[in-house]
Amino acid sequence: MEKIDARKLTPKEQFEIRKRVIKLREKGYGNKETAAILELSQYHTSRLWQSYLKDGIKGIGLKRRGRPYGSNRTLTMEQEQEIKRVLIDKTPDQMKFPWALWTREAICALIKRKYGIEIPIRSISHYLKRWNFTFQRPVKRAYKQSPEQVEKFLTEEYPLIAKRARLEKAEIYWGDETGIQNTADYLRGFAPKGQKPVLLVEPRKRKVNMFSAITNSGTARFMLYEDNMNQLKLIEFMKRLVIDVKRKVYLILDNLKAHHGKVARAWLDKNKDKIEVFFLPSYAPEYNPTEYLNHDLKLNVHSGKPIRTTIEIKSKVRSFMKKLQLKPQKVMSYFKPKYVRFAAQGICYV
Repeated sequence: MEKIDARKLTPKEQFEIRKRVIKLREKGYGNKETAAILELSQYHTSRLWQSYLKDGIKGIGLKRRGRPYGSNRTLTMEQEQEIKRVLIDKTPDQMKFPWALWTREAICALIKRKYGIEIPIRSISHYLKRWNFTFQRPVKRAYKQSPEQVEKFLTEEYPLIAKRARLEKAEIYWGDETGIQNTADYLRGFAPKGQKPVLLVEPRKRKVNMFSAITNSGTARFMLYEDNMNQLKLIEFMKRLVIDVKRKVYLILDNLKAHHGKVARAWLDKNKDKIEVFFLPSYAPEYNPTEYLNHDLKLNVHSGKPIRTTIEIKSKVRSFMKKLQLKPQKVMSYFKPKYVRFAAQGICYV
C-alpha cells in the first residue's frame, strides 16, 4: 500500500495525523500496526512517538518552515527602521530628491545615498508590504501653512474660544463658502476596453455658491447666492444666523479677504452682543469641519443625472441641505475626521 507523503499535507492535516499516531500508541498498538493503520512509514511513527515521550504534546508540534525570519535581507533591521522613519517624517524634496512623494524609485535612491546599497525595485515592494505601507492619494496641504500657527490655534486659541462659549452660553458655528458648477462631475461608467463612455454635458458654465455653517451638536445653516462672496453677503448670512439661533453665536471662518473687511468689522462691532467671529490659521482648510460637508455636497450633486442649468443646481443643493438639516448625526459625522476631531470634543455651549 502506498504510504502518505506528509510533506504534501497542510500543517493542520499533519498535526491531526500526529495526534492520531499518539492515540493509537497510547491504546497499546505497536509501531508497525500504527504505521499500517495510518498508511505511514514505521520510521515516521516511531520518531513521533519518541518525541512525544520526551517532550509531550510540544514534541509533536509543527515547527516553522522556511528560512529564519529576517534572514537573507539586504537591509539590517536597524537600517529598515531608519528608512521607515525617514519615509514617515520627511518628504523627498526635503531630502533634496527630485520627487514630490515617496515612490519606489525615490526609496531606492534614498537607500543608495544612505548606505551605498542598490536594491531592485521589486524588492522595495516586498519591504513596503512588510512595513504596512500602501500606495495612496496624498492629503493636499498648502506649503505656506505655518505648523506653529496651527499648533497655537489647536492648543491655545480654540480651547479659549470653547471656554468662553460655555461661559456666555454661546453656540459655536464653523462656516465656509463653496461653489457648485454644472461642468464638474465625479461619474464613472462601464464601457468596452479602450472605448471611454460618453457623458453629455452642458458646454456653458453655470455656478451657484453656498455659504454654510455647522455645529458639533448637529445643526446646519446655509445660504445660496450666485455672485462672488463679499462683505455684504457675509453680513447677510450672519444676520440670518443670529435670528435663527436666538443666542450668541461664535462663528469660526477661514481667512478670506471678505471676512476681514472694514464693513463687516463695523457691523460686527455693532452686534458684538449677538455674534463674534474668529479665524482659523492661514492656509489650513483641513481644520474646518465644513470642508467635509462641502465635499459630501459635491459628490451628491454631481452623482446621477448631469445638471445643466442654474435652477437644477440650486434644486439639488437645496434638497441635499434640507435633508441634512434633518439628520444631526450626519452633521456631527463631519467632526470625526482626524484633523477636525478636536472640535468635536463635547458640546461647546450650554
